[in-house]
Amino acid sequence: MGRVKLQVALDFVELPRALKVAGLAAAGGADYIEAGTPLIKSEGLDAVRKLREMFPRHVIVADLKTMDAGRIEAEAAAKAGANVITVLAGASEATIRECVEAGRHYGLQVAVDLLGCADPAGFAAKAGELGVAWLDVHCPIDAQMQGKDPLDLLRQIRGLTKLTLAVAGGINSQTAAQAVAAGADVIIVGGAITKAVDPRQAAADIRRAIDTGQAVATELFKRVTEETLREAFSKVRSSNVSDGAHRLPCLEGIRPLSPGQFACGPAVTVRTFPGDWAKSVEAIDIARAGEIIVIDAAGRPPAVWGELASESAKNKGLAGLVVNGAVRDTADIRRMGFAVWSRLTTSHAGDPHGLGQINVPIEIAGRRILPGDWIVADDDGVIVVPKPQAVEMANRAMDVLEAENRIRAEIRDGNSTLAKVLNLLRWENKGSTPDAG
Repeated sequence: MGRVKLQVALDFVELPRALKVAGLAAAGGADYIEAGTPLIKSEGLDAVRKLREMFPRHVIVADLKTMDAGRIEAEAAAKAGANVITVLAGASEATIRECVEAGRHYGLQVAVDLLGCADPAGFAAKAGELGVAWLDVHCPIDAQMQGKDPLDLLRQIRGLTKLTLAVAGGINSQTAAQAVAAGADVIIVGGAITKAVDPRQAAADIRRAIDTGQAVATELFKRVTEETLREAFSKVRSSNVSDGAHRLPCLEGIRPLSPGQFACGPAVTVRTFPGDWAKSVEAIDIARAGEIIVIDAAGRPPAVWGELASESAKNKGLAGLVVNGAVRDTADIRRMGFAVWSRLTTSHAGDPHGLGQINVPIEIAGRRILPGDWIVADDDGVIVVPKPQAVEMANRAMDVLEAENRIRAEIRDGNSTLAKVLNLLRWENKGSTPDAG
């Protein structure tokens, strides 16, 4: 194929937004323009027709992910203006061959997407016999959220076939050069372009990385790992975590002591009785820098935390405090800048009887919190991220943040509104209301 190609995947559900980003991406150096599966499901093959009209000299890819009716779908896409279509490796060989035969009639290339294939290496070894032109090594979005990497499979597949190899799966300007080195002929990029504030510059940066073999640094569009959890959670806010986790609620009734607070970190949990501040203070000695003490004091006064405890916690480098109960000395805590969220404030404290436990499961506002669960807390409230899901939830929160960055840019650039950018009237729930009787 010569020069490694850059393909932008337009995984929108609104055609006007897709077309605008496509124009910017092409200006930045994208060679191939892909009508993504969500776009085709939303707009049909009219999306392909619009792209062909807009980009008469570009390769247009219709990401159909065909599983059946290969001839019909391939022919329709070709007539709409596509140069390449995708069919899933999980489809029957009959369907794949039907796509290939239709492609021969209409000058259409067929790419087989290995998404979900039980034996991608085995399929790649025999793919040439089916007459397909491309193989797509595709790490799906949901797997990316869990930290999976498509490049390991790409390296394996490259040694098994001479077919054109395209790779997709969270690639950005820092990883595009790695994908080229791993053997990709086509670098497919979605979010790192389509969610960028400046898609033209984002595409240009990725194009430069492909051509030079050198990474171009980016602060966004990077997949989170266990090692980068704090970095990721520091960039997002509780609302991003909530949206990425199907509207996960904050801990009801737990509010920040000061406006503008933010903290994130693993939880050190404390269960104690109202007013018994012994275990709350002892937890400071157990907690490590960057952790957050989370106390369940039954949501009642007297206070189990005050100025001197805050001074100790800040001195040790703790990230913050969450109390299902009462705190006091609030003016002093605000002055020292220690981040606290609590249900109540009061002037009176209890006594250090030593009842309770440290680093045990607790429950606040109906949410079970375990030691090591991640806490993200800000002006809106406190979100609990279970440790086993922390990588996925951080990735999804970053995905929400990046999508919002693009929407914000569209509102500002077009002097528009949120409802217009997202075409909300079109996407209001039109389903029938179930009969309550």
